[in-house]
Amino acid sequence: MDEPTTGLDARAAVVVMRVVKNIVSTKRVIVCTIHQPSIDIFEAFNEIILMKRGGQIIYSGELGQNSCNLIEYFEGIPGVSKIKENYNPATWMLEVTNPSVEAELGVDFAHLYKESHLYQDKDQDLFNIMGSVYVFIISIGASNLLSILPIVTSQRTIMYRERFAGMYPSKAHSLAQVIIEIPYIFLEATLFLIISYPAVNLYESAYKVSWYFYDIFCTLLNYKYMGMAIVSLSSTYQMASICGSFCITVVNLFSGFLIPQPMLPKWWVWFYWIIPTSWTLRGLITSQYGDINQEIIAFGKRKTITAFLESHYGFKHEDLLLTAILLLAYPIFFASIFIYFTAKLNFQRR
Repeated sequence: MDEPTTGLDARAAVVVMRVVKNIVSTKRVIVCTIHQPSIDIFEAFNEIILMKRGGQIIYSGELGQNSCNLIEYFEGIPGVSKIKENYNPATWMLEVTNPSVEAELGVDFAHLYKESHLYQDKDQDLFNIMGSVYVFIISIGASNLLSILPIVTSQRTIMYRERFAGMYPSKAHSLAQVIIEIPYIFLEATLFLIISYPAVNLYESAYKVSWYFYDIFCTLLNYKYMGMAIVSLSSTYQMASICGSFCITVVNLFSGFLIPQPMLPKWWVWFYWIIPTSWTLRGLITSQYGDINQEIIAFGKRKTITAFLESHYGFKHEDLLLTAILLLAYPIFFASIFIYFTAKLNFQRR
């Protein structure tokens, strides 16, 4: 809502805010822009985002009773004048954060906010990192899966011809296709690590970097071999493409990011446990943040990152060994399916 009280007298403005509060009580979120509100209207809000000229945030958080949180934050900045008794916090807030005051004090309120606990305690950074990693995995995984389909389909025709001529068995050809992908995936995972790790701004630790590389390497192998397994079960490239697109949709939906595992319906939660991408996300996030005891404010409650990951996503740091085993087991499983069914099924047209 853009300035819902502009042009209204005090009584009408209070009525509008009462309606807004009633809507909020139904568990809906309302965002309003208001310029220089009265005390009653200002303190009707639960949280406030204050930006200085240029759009930089200088305060974002709860107001508190009688705007105590806001006042405490700005009064804690050296040089900022204290609020007068019975003074409008909104007016005082705008006065003490004026660009002229900022220049006089020689401070940057936006920088101070980024260094404050209000900024560092937010769970949004964690969600942003998880979202970035999730998008990276889904996009590059889907690319690997779909790109291998036409190659393996065309190679299958060659394999049928050579097998009929008695040059080599189909299993030898399939095994060679599986092995030849490993160095390419290793190079791809290395490039992915070099680009994405600093881009997401993850922890600079050899232990965490190694875990990140291992997760990515196994996941890329998994997508590649999944595509090859789909081809071995499909009669044509078109059929394989349809099945591949369906698999990408399923692993996207049940990976545990869009719908966290504790929130999945009981009759679907089993699907989460068999989806390879769910273990990828679990391994990536748990290895990076599963042992971090820094506190954040998540959904209005203060928790450690470790406790938040366990309660909201079901990620536990002690499950890392199991995760590592399963991440390696999935590529082996799909590669075995590819080798076996390429030998057993014959889609030649005579």
